[in-house]
Amino acid sequence: MTRVGLVLGSKSDMPVAEKALGVLREFNIPFEVRILSAHRSPDEAREFASSAREGGFSVLIAFAGMAAHLAGALAANTTLPVIGVPCKGSCFDGMDALLSTVMMPSGIPVATVAVNGGANAALLALQIIGTSDSEVAAKLEEHRAKGKAAVLEADAEVRSTYTL
Repeated sequence: MTRVGLVLGSKSDMPVAEKALGVLREFNIPFEVRILSAHRSPDEAREFASSAREGGFSVLIAFAGMAAHLAGALAANTTLPVIGVPCKGSCFDGMDALLSTVMMPSGIPVATVAVNGGANAALLALQIIGTSDSEVAAKLEEHRAKGKAAVLEADAEVRSTYTL
């Protein structure tokens, strides 16, 4: 069974990671959550990333704010897909984390979602897993259909309430 590794740069990133965990729970995808810093525990972060494939992980999601080098540090040590989630910190409204996550050198890619985009990171991880797991792909189709139905229901309500 495939697993998703969620790595947080600090405990303060947990509220954003909870959004991803909710999606993974909804899809019944096993996961492991770690707190490993690119700067404060670089050896442990490197060890986790370099052994992630052997540990049964298919995708890694890195959550970090401010000098958000965690996704890049993980990606430098694995060939698994790494999704970076820049987390809004106390400065620069999360723009510093976004730029730190998205600006990777050629050869070490990191997929990056929006600032605080934990749910989308999990959905992207599921899309990656769904390329080889038809059950996950089918669940994603159902998830999208529910989202569409909710929008169309809201549209009908708004149209009936506000159209002259």
